[in-house]
Amino acid sequence: MTKRKGVLQKLSLVSAVVSFVLAFISGVLLYFRPENVGNPDPVSASLLASMFFFIFVGVVLTVIGKADLPSFKFDNVKGN
Repeated sequence: MTKRKGVLQKLSLVSAVVSFVLAFISGVLLYFRPENVGNPDPVSASLLASMFFFIFVGVVLTVIGKADLPSFKFDNVKGN
């Protein structure tokens, strides 16, 4: 039996997809940078850092969104 995902878990999965898309965009921008600037340019370094950040944020949010969390609701037991 699969448990229903909560709103926050669904939101974390959507945020993970957005994060992976932003990482891809950062990688594309880094790849197509003009080569006259070179590697030690601060803009290239910030694009690489943001790509790294977005990839690992996406990984963490995916793990949070796919986790099988238990229900913490109290059962309403009558007659005890």
